[in-house]
Formats: sequence, structure tokens, C-alpha cells
Amino acid sequence: MQRLLDHVGLRRPFRFERAVPVLLALLSAVVVALIAARFVASGVLVLASPRGAYFAYLFALIALVIVLARWPRLAVTVLVLMLIELTWGFGTYALNRVGISTVLLLLPPDETEPHRFQWHPLLQAVPIPSLSMTSLKGVKINHSSQGTRGRDPKPGELDGRSVVATVGGSTTYDIGVSEGDTWSDRLAAALGDRFFVVNHGVPGYTTVEHLIQTAFYQDKFGKAPRCAIYYVGWNDLRNAHIPNLDPAYADFHLPSQVDGLLVRRWNDTDLTFSPLLSVLMRLGSAIGDTVRYEDPRRRSQPKSGDDPALIALFERNVRSISAINRQRGVKTIWVSQLVNPDRLTGEGFYGWVPLVRDKDVWPLLQTFNRALAATARSLGDVYIDVPGASFKDSDFVDNGHFSPQGAQRFAEALAPAVRDACR
Repeated sequence: MQRLLDHVGLRRPFRFERAVPVLLALLSAVVVALIAARFVASGVLVLASPRGAYFAYLFALIALVIVLARWPRLAVTVLVLMLIELTWGFGTYALNRVGISTVLLLLPPDETEPHRFQWHPLLQAVPIPSLSMTSLKGVKINHSSQGTRGRDPKPGELDGRSVVATVGGSTTYDIGVSEGDTWSDRLAAALGDRFFVVNHGVPGYTTVEHLIQTAFYQDKFGKAPRCAIYYVGWNDLRNAHIPNLDPAYADFHLPSQVDGLLVRRWNDTDLTFSPLLSVLMRLGSAIGDTVRYEDPRRRSQPKSGDDPALIALFERNVRSISAINRQRGVKTIWVSQLVNPDRLTGEGFYGWVPLVRDKDVWPLLQTFNRALAATARSLGDVYIDVPGASFKDSDFVDNGHFSPQGAQRFAEALAPAVRDACR
């Protein structure tokens, strides 16, 4: 004990340059222990998690301060580091808890799930092949060996069957439902054994990505589709009123997919056990990554009404997709896009569409649907108008993604026309 007191400067002659850092470290240990106990009691701290590693890291720094007490400058340096890690980690968490969500959260999560997507030079992000996982919300997700949502066909299963490709964004990928409950799965069940449905949906994809998919990545499992169903509109709409929009969405939407689907080498949600290290990694990514972060100066004031220039780009993409399919003998089917208007009524913004108020999303999407219908019919393609009035709030898990019940209802609405067009 005497040696310990001498080490920390609490034995005559007293060495306060040693004692002060040690006492502050011990006080910090009490604070960290109380926070950890509160987190455990609240169920937001799992020891075998990134958040558990964060608290272990803090205690390790505190112990290191005590070990380095004979060298006060080193001890103070470690103490300052520990205080930075504590205030940045827990401080940003506390500010977010009281509603100041503009502060960057630096406290690691108590649960993590594997990334579902990987970077792609043309599409920005694609599903990771042969992935099987359960999301933090309990949604079971499988990716096939070809990077589509769903299962691989069994050997010989495609023999004598027509392949139906379903193409779209998160509402086709069906982020809110588990395997077997996507509308592509339900459509496959409704169509019967003569057809095999392949789900090409990827969250966020617009008709720009669908054009690339159609041109280069349409065939899966060694067989071309007999027909392709495109459920589109909502993701194109997110580009509404963006000033000086690139005709291929290359200066707003496409770069945002890199962060939206977390395919950077260091992502904004990849938090290490050290908040300081996380900040340095993000800074390095912002400086050195070829794909730039969105420039907030591109965002202007929200506007109401239509965006004729964007509608023209949307129609151009639809015509291009149709032309490729027609040349290949693939039947093209277009489907009107639905959202849940009951949850899109206010003056605010839900984030995905930055310059369109919630209350204006459905009216503008109806304009897209009318443009899609007119273009499809002028091309001789099949257009299916799914009546939005037949869907209720319970058919969605949020403002536009289907629940299992809604996916079933949607598939039943499509099946007769799809069966007739794809025979």
C-alpha cells in the first residue's frame, strides 16, 4: 500500500502533479461505472457489442492514467484523451436523446447487423450475393448467388418455366417484410408453377439504375426473362426541384446511394470503440474518397407543383428501357407506384425527398403515374394501374413499404395481367 501511495503521489513528500490526474481518473471511473450501470439497467448496453467495447476502452484508459502516474505529462495526456472519448461518446448520445438530432452521434451501437450491399462502379451499390441475415427489426433477408433478393432456383427448376423479373427500389426489394412475404414472392405463388419470379429490386434505385440493370444485368441464373415488371416513380421523384439536376442524376441521387446503402470503405454508421478514431476515419473518407459527399448548397427551398424537366427525364428512361426489352423480345410491364398517403400529410419532410413537403409527395407521384401510363401505352407496353384507394394504412409498415398483408394484396392485383402478358 505504501508503494502504491508513493506511486500516485499521496505519500510524503506529496506529489500533487501525480495525485491530481489519478484522482480525476478515479472520479471519471465512478462516472463511467454509473453510466454503464444505467445503460445495462435500461437494456441498451450489451457487453459483447461495440458499445461494450467502448466502455471497456474507457476503463482501460483510466487504468493507464494510474499506471503512468510517475510520468505526469503522459498521464495527463491519457486523461485528456479519456475525457474527450467520454464527452464525445456519451455527450452526443445525451444530446440526441433530448431531441438535438443534428449532433453527430458518436456512441457505438449496442447491436449491429451485417451490411447488405457492396460498392459497384456503375450502380454505386448492389446486393451482396449469397447473404442470409436477420435485420435488427426482425426482418429475414436472403440474397441469391446472383445478388437478387430471394432464393436460388433448384437444379432444373427453370426448365420449361418463364422467368418474370421484378424491378424497382425498396418497395420491390420489400424492406419491411421477410422472405416469403415480399410481393415478388406472393406474385410467384399466384402465378403458379409455369413461372419463376426473380426480384431485382434494390433500395433507392431509380429508372437510371433500372436502365443500367436492363442493359447489362437483366439475365440471372443463365436465363433471360420472358417479361419484366417495373414498379417505379417514387425514387425518381426524390430528384424533384433539385437545381441544375444532372440528366442521369449523377450529381445528387447516385452519389447519395453510396451513403444510403453504406458502401463506403468507412461509413458514417461504422462507429469504432473510439469516438475520436471514428471522427478521424470519417475525416479521412471525406478528404480521400473519390465519391464525394452531397453538397448541402445544392438544396434550395422546397417547392410545390410539378417538375416538368424531371418528368421528361423519367419518360426518357422509360422509353429507353422499353426499347432494350423490345429488341430482346422481353415483354415490358409498368406498374403505378403507391405510397401511404395517410402518413404523408404534413408540412415537414421525411428525408428521402428533400425538396418536396410530405403533403405534396402523393400529388406529385400521381403526376409520375400519369406520365408513366401515357408513355407505356404509346409504346405498346402493358400498364397496370393498381388502385391506391383499395389499400389501407395496415397494408404498409411506414409511408410506402408494404406489410405482408399489403404485399399479398398488391401481388393479387398484378397476377391476372402478368399471367396474361407473360404466357
